[in-house]
Order: sequence, then structure tokens, then C-alpha cells
Amino acid sequence: MPTKSPSAVATRRKFLKGAAVAAAATVAAPSVVRAQGPINMRWQSTWPSKDIFHEYALDYAKKVNDMTGGDLKIEVLPAGAVVPAFQLLDAVSKGTLDGGHGVLVYHYGKQTALALWGSGPGYGMDANMLLAWHKYGGGKELLAKLYSSIGANVVSFPYAPLYTQPLGWFKKPVTKPEDFQGLKYRTVGISIDVFTAMGAAVNALPGGEIVSAIDRGLLDAAEFNNATSDRALGFADVSKICMLQSYHQNAEQLEITFNKTKFDALPDKLKAIISNAVEAASQDMQWKAIDRNSQDYITLQTVDKVKFYKTPDSVLKKQLEAYDDVVRKYAASNPLFKEIVESQLAFAKRATQWEQDYVVNRRMAFEHYWGPNAKRPI
Repeated sequence: MPTKSPSAVATRRKFLKGAAVAAAATVAAPSVVRAQGPINMRWQSTWPSKDIFHEYALDYAKKVNDMTGGDLKIEVLPAGAVVPAFQLLDAVSKGTLDGGHGVLVYHYGKQTALALWGSGPGYGMDANMLLAWHKYGGGKELLAKLYSSIGANVVSFPYAPLYTQPLGWFKKPVTKPEDFQGLKYRTVGISIDVFTAMGAAVNALPGGEIVSAIDRGLLDAAEFNNATSDRALGFADVSKICMLQSYHQNAEQLEITFNKTKFDALPDKLKAIISNAVEAASQDMQWKAIDRNSQDYITLQTVDKVKFYKTPDSVLKKQLEAYDDVVRKYAASNPLFKEIVESQLAFAKRATQWEQDYVVNRRMAFEHYWGPNAKRPI
């Protein structure tokens, strides 16, 4: 057996030593991860704890917590736990909160263009189509540009397309546009300008403050969002008249925000889970809304004795005219506002034409199965 040279022995010893160090590092790595523990994030929503919207925030957090296997743990607090609802963006941007759950129109006071994500008729689009514009039509890039312009240190994920919101709760049915003259009315976003133009005295309040304001006479009427939220917040205790259908928030979505500094520091794997969980929660929210809103719509009528009326076409037409005037005003003075509107219009032109041509009107099928001359198969 040939004798090994001193250099060969040294090389072999060096190799074995390196392998031993690598093996030790491999064994030690899991304990290092365990020692670091999960990343914890404290969030707040803009909703009272009893609102289904806060439930949606909890649903999203649970999806992320489950999908990361506990590596990221999001705790969601209700509105007011750390800051008032309308101060959520500032709190997330400054890092007081790690993230939040709300709506973009609540940031209207900082930059009017933020309300274009949901406050208005959507140019014939519903909220799901507006989200399609956001993801594939340039909206995502425009929103990042918009937040940057106001120095907001956030990463935003619009999601959860909402169904058309009622005109709201009134003391008596609305029959004509003139009924808004002098009416003390609650709304948010660009709708503030729309209903002000229609003669209302508008007061923007967070959801949890509306019913008490009506009860104390500070408001004559108000809109919020959907049958489930409205019932949970107690609207039926202060009004028995609800007007259905409106263009003021026909295409609104919810919004998930992260503090950008903290989000950027996350591992790529967690960022991917967060992004994909947004889309999973978005679809789940739609399914839950159909189930819960339809049941609470029945309960409001049968148990709470609320009477629902369709908003007259004359009021809907006036909304569209007032909205267009508001858009022209802001587009003339705000270049970003104009850029976003132009982008939405271009997407809406083809998307709504496609929808009108392709999608069958379901009214005939509804009348066939549930109308006065129903012909159900079994």
C-alpha cells in the first residue's frame, strides 16, 4: 500500500474538518430557527368587533397564520383599540401598527384619488371587475405611485369585492332627488361630494358611530354597506326604511395594508404566502357575503320589520351626473386623479362591453323559478 504524501494527508484532514462543521451547522439550524420564534404582527381593522368586516379581517389573518405554519402570526384588533378608524393609514405607515384592514375611501382626506378604488359607479363595472383593472389593467402600479406621492410607507392589497351598497337608511322612502335637500346624511369618499352636490349636509363617520348619531338626531339618514353589517350595527333600531341600489359605492373593495419597512424585511416565502392569501380570502369573502347577507336580508324584513324600497331611477341618474361633475373638477386640478380615471375608463370600456354582450340577464331565470308564475322543476 503506497504511503500518502504529507500534502494529501493535510488536504484530507481539511476536508473532514469542513464536512464536520457543515454537518454541525445543519443539525444546529433548526434550533436556531426555533430560538428566533415566529414573526408577530399587530394589526387593527377599521371595524367594530361585531361587524362582519372585522370577521373578514380575522379570516385573512387566520389564513396567513395557518399557511405559514405559525412562522408569521397576525393578531387583529377592532377599530379604536390603538387608533381611531380614520387614522389607520397613519398608524400603519409610521409602524405603530404592523398592518391594517379597512377601505381605501377612508383615506380620501389625504388624497382624493384614493377614493377611486370603490367610491362611485365604477363606469359600469362591479367591484370584481374593478379589482381586475387593479391587478391586470395598471391599477396596482398607480396605487403604489399614489401612496408614494403622499409619503405613505405601506404596501396595499385591495381585495374582497363588495356587492352594490344600499342608498341607506331613512325616516321615509326617497322618491326624488330633491329629497336630499338639507338632509343630514352620512357617507364617505367621493360620495361626500356627490351627495353634497345633491343638496345634502354630509357627515363622514366611521361605521361604529353612525347609529348613535342617528339616534341623537345628528343624522337624518345614512348609508353603510350590507344587510349583515347594517343589522349587526343596529340600523334597524333607529330606522325601518332602507333604500336598495345605488351608484355611490357600486364597486368598492376592502383593503389590507402592511407597513412597507416590515413587509420588505420578510422572507420571500412569507411575502408569497401573504399575497396568495389575499386572493384566497377575497374569494372566500364573496362566498360568505352571499350566505350571510341573503339570510340577514330576510331577518331584517321578518324579525326587525324593515321595509325595503328600490331607489328611484331619477335618483340614480342624478348620482351619475353629480359624480361626473366631481370627477371633472378633481381631474382638472389633480394629475394623478386624472391618470387613474383615464386608466379605469379604458379598462371599463372593453370589460363592460364584454360583460353586456356575454353575460345573460338572470332576471328571466329568477322570475321563472321564483316569480308569481314560477315553474320550478321539483
